[in-house]
Formats: sequence, C-alpha cells, structure tokens
Amino acid sequence: MALLDIRLPKSIAKALRLPENSPKRQQLRVLKKLLKKAKNTHFGQHYGFEDILQSKNQVKKFQSTVKPYDYNTLYAEWWHKTLQGETDVCWPGKINYFALSSGTSEAASKYIPVTRDLMKGNRICMIKQLLSLRSYDNLPWKSVGKGYLMLGGSTDLQKGPGYFAGDLSGITAKKAPFWFSPFYKPGKAIARTSDWNKKLEAIVEEAPNWDIGFLVGIPAWIQMCIEMIIKRYNLNNIHEIWPNLAFFCHGGVAFEPYKKGFEKFLGKPLIYIETYLASEGFIAYHDRQFHDGMKIVLNEHIFFEFVPFDDENFDSNGNLVLQPKTLLIDEVEEGKDYALLMSTSAGAWRYLIGDTIKFVNLERSEIIITGRTKHFLSLAGEHLSVDNMNRAIQEVGEKLNVSIAEFTVTGIPVDKFFTHHWYIGCNQEVDKEKLKELLDQSLKDLNDDYATERIGVLKDIIVDILPENIFMEFLESKGKVGGQHKFPRVLKGKMYEDWKEFIK
Repeated sequence: MALLDIRLPKSIAKALRLPENSPKRQQLRVLKKLLKKAKNTHFGQHYGFEDILQSKNQVKKFQSTVKPYDYNTLYAEWWHKTLQGETDVCWPGKINYFALSSGTSEAASKYIPVTRDLMKGNRICMIKQLLSLRSYDNLPWKSVGKGYLMLGGSTDLQKGPGYFAGDLSGITAKKAPFWFSPFYKPGKAIARTSDWNKKLEAIVEEAPNWDIGFLVGIPAWIQMCIEMIIKRYNLNNIHEIWPNLAFFCHGGVAFEPYKKGFEKFLGKPLIYIETYLASEGFIAYHDRQFHDGMKIVLNEHIFFEFVPFDDENFDSNGNLVLQPKTLLIDEVEEGKDYALLMSTSAGAWRYLIGDTIKFVNLERSEIIITGRTKHFLSLAGEHLSVDNMNRAIQEVGEKLNVSIAEFTVTGIPVDKFFTHHWYIGCNQEVDKEKLKELLDQSLKDLNDDYATERIGVLKDIIVDILPENIFMEFLESKGKVGGQHKFPRVLKGKMYEDWKEFIK
C-alpha cells in the first residue's frame, strides 16, 4: 500500500489550499481567521478583537493593541487559567491537551496548549510535506509505503485535573488518524512506554520484524537507536535489517554536525527531509530536493511577525524589549536574523517562540533556523549565533575527517577580558590544538564581529574534548532523555554550573 501513489481529489486539494498566491495575502487571511475564531474568548474580548476586525488596517490595529508575550507572561496572565480547566480563555472551548516543553535550557516544564484546530493544521502541513515528495528525482516509491519509525515521546500522557500532558510527538502519535496505523512504528504498545531506555530496548527487539522506509526524530536519539540495533544483531549497517530505508525526517537541531557520524551506519544514501515542528505549531518544512531552506507555512494556522534580532529589539540576555520593531512577511530581507512572534490556532498571541531564523529564498519564503534568542554568545559584541557554531563545527569535522556529534560552548570572564570555552563531543583521536586552531579560524571567517573581537577583549578560546556519551548522560541526569530533547549549544547560568559539576 503506497501513500503517494494516488491521484489527488479536488476536495483534498482545496482543503490543503495547494494553489499559491501572495505570501502577504495568505497571512492577512490567516490573521483574520484567527481573530474571528477567538473574538469571543476572554483574551479576544480583553483586546477588542471585534474592533480589530472592523478596522481598515487589521494588522496595524492588532499590533498596536496586543502586546508581545513570552511564555512566562502569557502563562501568568492567561494560560494558567486553561490549565485550571477554565474554558474560552485564549481559544474557544476547553484545552484538553498540553505539550510539555522546556526548550533546551530551562529546568521547569512549559505547558503549551494543543487544540483540535492546531492539530488539524499540523496534519495538513504533514500531508503537504509528504505530497511534496512527488517532485523529487528518482524517488524510491517502494519505500514510501513502508513503515514509519517515529522516535518520539510516550503516548502514555500525564493526566492532570481535566487534561493530558506530554511531548507533542507523543500527543501527535496518540491522535494519529486510523489510516496511518499500518505504517506507524513502533506501534501503540511500545509508544505508550514512558521509560525511554525500555522503549529503546523494545524497539531493538522488534526491529527485525519491521520493514522501515522512514525514520522520524531528533538526530542524536535516532543515531543511538540505530547503533543499538547494529550492535544487537552484529550488522555492518542498518540497511542489512531495513533494506527499504530511504528517508530520514529530522528536526529540532541542525543535522550537519551529526551527518558524518550518522552516515557510517548506513549501507546506502538516504534522502534527508528537514521539518520545523515546534510545540506551538508546524512552522516550516523541506519541500524540494537539494535545497537547504524550509518553506514557511503561511496559509494555514499561524500568523507570523518577524523581529530583527539585534541590540535594538533584544537586551544582552536575549529578552525582548517592550516595544520591538516587527515586520511582516513582505517586509523581511534575505540573510538577516529574525526572531519569530507567532499567533496560532491554539491561543498563542504575538508569542515569542524563542527561535531565530534567516530567509534564504524570499521568493519561495524559505528559511533556515539559526539559533535561539537566548542561545548566542556576545560577551564583547562578537554576536556569535548557533548557525555560526554549527557551520564552524561542520568545517572542522570535514578538515580533520572526524565526526563531532555534540558540542556546547560558554563564555567566561578572565581578568579584564573574556574567553569562549568549548566542549567538543568526539570519540575519535584528534589533535586538540589543531582542532582549536581550525575552529577559531572558521569562526573568524564566518563572523566579522567575532574576528574583530578576537584581536580585542576576546583574548582566547579553550577547547576540551569529551566522549560523545557524556552529553547524553548529562541530559538524562536532568530528566531530559529521548523524545524532543536536545543538548543546548550555549550554556549559561545554572545549567552551566550543573554541567561543570557533572563532568568532574
């Protein structure tokens, strides 16, 4: 049974809104739809959504009336009421599901509302991405109709007073449509397992019984699973047990640092498909072959505003100023970093998701993720982004012919100056001084501000090389194992102090 070997009915094409038009018009329609749906909620009445809808310039009125929110302020003022079971707070009805998210640094879990409307929008985006495979050259059609191993959170959700909570991946798997059941692996029984190690063991045990065509998940955890299967069955590569494996759908972190180490477990090349699915909604997806950018979803369930990621809009700790400059989709430029403000069909309004993105193709509205608003280094004006770090690590790995699967960095003061302390995860023998030299030079080449500060107050960098498993073990010690959890690329505050103590 093939998923894509079908003619697309007109009714489905209309539901998916496949015909394209102006990005700005798409976004204006989305905003109007969101405002109309939520106008009678407590949030909508507080901010006068009815008046906004009747104004000549709905966007301008919306932006001047509704203030920007981060999670803490939105939860304190509104979302805590939904967790207590109150209805019609920020979105019509009662919120029955919450995605638990802690990002990559905060210790306390965030409760992100998940509504039927949000899940519907997410599913439509998933189908669109699947349909986009039809444009790929030499697509291995046979593999499309095979099993989809989705390595995510447990579907055995936490039960609260009137709601369920868990990883978005677990909620998505639990609410998957019936027709997807024959393709979905590891299946409902294993998916309910909350103990991550037991879940992996069960997957390894069942692996010979499955015919997998797709892998879906965070690169580090997918790679760990593959390594365990290869070791258990004494294989040379994963294709000896899954000959039809052809696709890897990944997201959450940049894949390039993992790619070299990942591919040594393969018997043949895979097609890599990047997806930008956050707890707050399906933001973008890779829809064409041999291109890095992901197509941002403009016509479905999210209204976007783009905040230039600079000193005028963010303080030194990555916090948004009170009145930031915001741009619409028709006002952005290629090659500049923007933070995302999102208004969604789950009652997030002008919500700072915390990610930074860059447009790489404005005509096609394609973006890449460049980092986090609070995961950057700028001790002395070097403005080092996670994208800079990923690219530098990739270049170093290629030049030294080694796999660097994990890394993190922190900034520390030294006398009247500063230094960057890098922790590199690598299981191969490598010359530390040579790695340090290449890393420093790559960062200078990628970032002019960094190059300038390296002859100023940023006097040196420090590099420590650690076994790869140390990074995953630290996450496990923090209760952030499996599913959507990934290691923070920049360590600050208590997380850095805990890390220093852990690696002792």
